[in-house]
Amino acid sequence: MKSRIVFSVALVSGLLLAASHSSSAAKFNRVLDIGSQAPEWKGLEGVDGKKHGLAELKKAKAVVVVFTCNHCPVAKSYEKRLIELTKKYEEKGVKVVAISVSLYEADLLDEMKKRAEEKKYNFEYLHDPSQKIGEAFGVLRTPTVFLLDQDRKVAYMGAFDDDMYEERVTESYLKDGLDAVLSGKAPEVTETKSSGCPVAYE
Repeated sequence: MKSRIVFSVALVSGLLLAASHSSSAAKFNRVLDIGSQAPEWKGLEGVDGKKHGLAELKKAKAVVVVFTCNHCPVAKSYEKRLIELTKKYEEKGVKVVAISVSLYEADLLDEMKKRAEEKKYNFEYLHDPSQKIGEAFGVLRTPTVFLLDQDRKVAYMGAFDDDMYEERVTESYLKDGLDAVLSGKAPEVTETKSSGCPVAYE
């Protein structure tokens, strides 16, 4: 009888723990939750020929991480918006970092350099051939954005906005999230589903 009681208590405790975990789990990301500490990248080569890491951005009031690539038409449709966002928020202490983990020939570092020069990127554009940082962030599609607060915890993740066609945008998730975080508040919308090209992990 005693062993049955112990087993029952353990079972109920386990169910309660699972329930509490699932209630806090992100809806669209199976790796990170809102409030999770952001995974740290180190030594990723950028289109500027230098190695970069999250630690070098310690003075930033917020960091926007965008997982993107060259070949994806959805990712391409956000280039202009990303350049404009960088220009608008850099004077407010925000750093923007774009990372590609794609191993397609069109997405390798030499092609990234050409794309960055052609489009006049004003943000870091890094490549991770190991793909580990994409896996650590739970990225499945490009583009996917992550807004990190001053403590480098995830404040928002998902889509940049609600439509790849800029003229049809009605919800500016990332901009609204940035404005909230810079004001010391939590974004009203903390997670959305990103849409774009699947990331091919090897």
